[in-house]
Amino acid sequence: MYGGTHRIFTQVYEEYDLEFDFVDTTDHDAVRDAMRENTELLWVETPTNPLMNVNDIDALTDIADEYGALSAVDNTFATPMLQRPLEHGADIVSHSLTKYLGGHSDVVGGALIVDDADLDERIGFYQNSVGATPSPFDCFLVLRGTKTLPVRMDRHCENASELAHWLQDHDAVDRVYYPGLESHPDHELASEQMDDFGGMLSFELDGTLEQAETVVSETDVFTLAESLGGVESLIEQPATMTHAAIPKEEREAAGLTDGLIRVSVGVEHVDDLKADLQQAFDEALA
Repeated sequence: MYGGTHRIFTQVYEEYDLEFDFVDTTDHDAVRDAMRENTELLWVETPTNPLMNVNDIDALTDIADEYGALSAVDNTFATPMLQRPLEHGADIVSHSLTKYLGGHSDVVGGALIVDDADLDERIGFYQNSVGATPSPFDCFLVLRGTKTLPVRMDRHCENASELAHWLQDHDAVDRVYYPGLESHPDHELASEQMDDFGGMLSFELDGTLEQAETVVSETDVFTLAESLGGVESLIEQPATMTHAAIPKEEREAAGLTDGLIRVSVGVEHVDDLKADLQQAFDEALA
């Protein structure tokens, strides 16, 4: 999952005697094994960041219910356009408003969505108490973004799908992580649970850490940045950027290789995106 989430769990909340277990949430037996009598929350991302694993929301929320725990789903990558976890039993849906819902890389915010009045009141109390409230202008920017969300997501999905198929056949690439590919192990689940496959993808370069660094540094259309979900295409290297806060051994165990590159596919012409990656590959692998 996102490196910042790992960091706040382990380096902030554990200071308050909260305990966290990190498991592969596509393995439901592993999730059950990690649940305890006093487990309060099952936190899930789907698709996951950055390997684009797709989690079965219905199955995982059922497990949380068995233990009387809340289930929260980070739906940032999918957005409400493509996936609605409340319909699959989730108690809380989390969105980074900074990403697709804002859509223009000019606002920082987050939202928790619930459909239970008591839980809404409880969360609202903490929001009011600790001051986690956005400014009116930030709210305006997010509301502006939601007006174009449907058309933007259509283009994000279209571009990402074509780029993923192009990368899958490229000699410089070992593997592509995108739920829209039939080769993706969770493709069938994604087809059932999502309305489309999103604008995020990752791929493993057939090269070294240094060569991957060159690729992400040499693009012209793609901007080297950690964020995602804006109209412009972004590229980054999880091992040295978004997931650097996770210990190296944990990253490697989770499949985050040095050559892994994550892409937020924007709304530019897809031919320009292909050409940009090609010239970056040529520079890195010459």
